[in-house]
Amino acid sequence: MAIPETEIAVPSLADLPAAAAQLRASLSDHNIILFEGEMGAGKTTLIKALCENLGVPASEVSSPTFSLVNEYRDARNQPIYHFDFYRLDNSAEALAMGALEYFDSGYLCLIEWPSRVSDLLPPRHLLVTLTVTGEEARVLQLKTMS
Repeated sequence: MAIPETEIAVPSLADLPAAAAQLRASLSDHNIILFEGEMGAGKTTLIKALCENLGVPASEVSSPTFSLVNEYRDARNQPIYHFDFYRLDNSAEALAMGALEYFDSGYLCLIEWPSRVSDLLPPRHLLVTLTVTGEEARVLQLKTMS
């Protein structure tokens, strides 16, 4: 079941920290956050801004394209798991790397390209869809799924 969407306008890269703060406020009790958007839409850039808002030094956040998962520590020294499933051929690869244990950990899981592992995702999550609306402009659509 989906709950009505929230939209966050991001007119330029300079507005990304404010958008990340709004996204953080929308996390509430969600620990599984899915990031959808075309290649180059800014999923990793948004995750970097969100992690920075949570107290992770920006220099520590990078795309886990080849490692599949990166672990960061927030301001309370809690783990944040950042996944990039773009290079997976099937969800069995995510199972083999222990994705379900991460998802069940109760810690924040930020997932790029979640459609590659859709059969493994818990039904309760927050879906963040990034839509390119200009050279630097984006619209974030947030939808709570339960």
